[in-house]
Amino acid sequence: MSISTPGGPQRRPTVVSTGKKPAAGRPAADAKPTAAKAGSGRPQRAGGGKGPRKPITPVKVSQGRPWGPIAMFVAVGVLATAIIGFGAWATFKGSQSWEDKAAEIDGIVNYRETDPEGISYESHQSGPIEYKYTPPVGGAHNNAWQRCLGDVYDAPIAAEHAVHSMEHGAVWLTYRPDLPAADVERLAGLIRNNDFMLMSPYEGLDAAVSVQAWGYQLKVDSADDPRIEQFTTTLAQNASMEPGVPCSSGNYTTGTGTEPRELAPPTGG
Repeated sequence: MSISTPGGPQRRPTVVSTGKKPAAGRPAADAKPTAAKAGSGRPQRAGGGKGPRKPITPVKVSQGRPWGPIAMFVAVGVLATAIIGFGAWATFKGSQSWEDKAAEIDGIVNYRETDPEGISYESHQSGPIEYKYTPPVGGAHNNAWQRCLGDVYDAPIAAEHAVHSMEHGAVWLTYRPDLPAADVERLAGLIRNNDFMLMSPYEGLDAAVSVQAWGYQLKVDSADDPRIEQFTTTLAQNASMEPGVPCSSGNYTTGTGTEPRELAPPTGG
């Protein structure tokens, strides 16, 4: 037996609302799925999330200071300052007089200032002469000078000749006779082949080495003392009492004796 509905158009079933809203993220029961908006170009995340993730901003990594160029710049600055400073120092030293340079030698004695009368003389003398200072640094002397062309004498010489050499501007280096041979050779290297210089052993010397020019003297305890060379290069020829008079000719023998020998006629005063 079939049941037929009354005639007329078919009736749709009545939808009864329960009053409940669909759960979040779920479409209503009667809702139709909708397509992504046209032209959006962005695919929708499955499960109906919040959409595509935002692009991550790149993190900048700090590389620190460029220490290499900074160090090079500082080094160049230091070098330039040193060069300028050295140039100024060299200019200053070059402008100094030899007297000022001599005064800077530690331990030097300037008898020209402290005792000018002790190194003065009136005329040449013959025979032995007693000197106030040992070794002598000036005063009366023999008519003949000791040759001072960088001569290295291996035995004592007459002080009366050597003082005359100093009057011409020579530096006379004396050393204790018991000084080791190596030390003597070291000293000879400062004197040999240098005009207006001479050296010889000296009996009774109260220091290892004593170096003198007219009116100046320096005594040291070691043959390798750098002040010896400083003295010789500063005062040789500069400390002359008779500028322009040579060191050639003169006496060239060793030995003090009782009468200084004059083996070659003098050519100067």
